[in-house]
Amino acid sequence: MTMREEVIGDCRLILGDCRDILPTLGPVDAVVTDPPYGINYRHSGGGRWGGNGLTGKQKPVCDTRGVIGDDKPFDPIHLVALAKKVILWGGNHYASRLPDQPSWLVWDKVATGPSFADVEMAWTNLGFPAKLHKQLWSGCLVSGEERTNRVMRGTGRATREHPTQKPIALMDWCVSLLGECGIVLDPYMGSGTTGVVCARRNIAFIGVEIDAGYFDIACRRIEEAYKQPRLFAEPVQKPVQDVLI
Repeated sequence: MTMREEVIGDCRLILGDCRDILPTLGPVDAVVTDPPYGINYRHSGGGRWGGNGLTGKQKPVCDTRGVIGDDKPFDPIHLVALAKKVILWGGNHYASRLPDQPSWLVWDKVATGPSFADVEMAWTNLGFPAKLHKQLWSGCLVSGEERTNRVMRGTGRATREHPTQKPIALMDWCVSLLGECGIVLDPYMGSGTTGVVCARRNIAFIGVEIDAGYFDIACRRIEEAYKQPRLFAEPVQKPVQDVLI
């Protein structure tokens, strides 16, 4: 396939197969990604939601395409060796192929249907005890920033731009756990949520995505993130007044 590269702020975004691209990249400080688990997942595109200032019931907009590579078993070892700090979502689906670690992350989704998992899990080598993040994300129904943005924009619709898209708040939590970090890599970038978080936090980011449609979505979302006021701006220091003694 034809490789394409876009540079947006401190984010370097590459369209292509990460298996070909990763050997060409320099060192990175952290890997944060949600790779294909080998479960051949496709969102149904169904479900309804309303309320929170909206009238009636709106059909959510959800991408029903599958994820390239999700129909095959996933081998995570090539990712584990890429950086000292690694977070891999869906790790419970391929745990037998991961090193033993106590530092699991658990996302409590408060899922509302029998077909949804109550939680999702990420393997990490960060060395702390297991941690929990609570946030509703049942299909396209979400608590937090994503839903608020849709209401404020007046669209009347909840949107999911990738079948396994993660909430911005969840991925921001992940990045916050990394501590000081120079470059964050997401070799399965999808719709670019990790890149959005890095753009807001002024962290350099490299994202790789094999699907041209999702790559374009990621570019748009990250470009929009740079246009927004900094979400995590440093506090302004108060001027220090000299005292004469």
